[in-house]
Amino acid sequence: MTTRSAPRPALHAARPVAPETLAGLRVRDDAGRPCRPYEDPEGGAPLRCCLRRSRPGERIALVSYAPLRRWAAERGVDPGAYDEQGPVFIHAADCGGPAEGSGHPFAHPFAHPGALRTARRYDAAGHILGGRALSLGEDPDAVLEQALAEAFADPEVALVHVRATEFGCFLFEVRRP
Repeated sequence: MTTRSAPRPALHAARPVAPETLAGLRVRDDAGRPCRPYEDPEGGAPLRCCLRRSRPGERIALVSYAPLRRWAAERGVDPGAYDEQGPVFIHAADCGGPAEGSGHPFAHPFAHPGALRTARRYDAAGHILGGRALSLGEDPDAVLEQALAEAFADPEVALVHVRATEFGCFLFEVRRP
């Protein structure tokens, strides 16, 4: 029997959706739809506001989010065809953000050893430089840290988006340290 490792603090900081962005998404999402909060009956939704899984009974919302578009707008660049939006879960009200030192989001304890992630690399103009498919394995923090270290070893990489391969969902971003 294999024992999974405990979460370790991440060297490359995962960034939640910014509070000011969340405030807007709680009114109208990036597809222009109004936010429709609901009570999560089962829990387990990956929340991008606090980078943890929801608990049963929490009020959450599923909204459309365009992470690269928002990052590019902060920098005055145009990601062109690489701009995309997709569904993300957030708390229906301000939650205070993620806890400090909680390791990599969505790697523990819900990710099984065969969980798949993709680390997409973008340059300073928001254009994709490639990516890497990841199997989280028995030590998900180490797998993610290695992929992020490899990505940022390339001086052209400004940003990495980590996505769930199973659904293609954006999970979190890491910016160049």
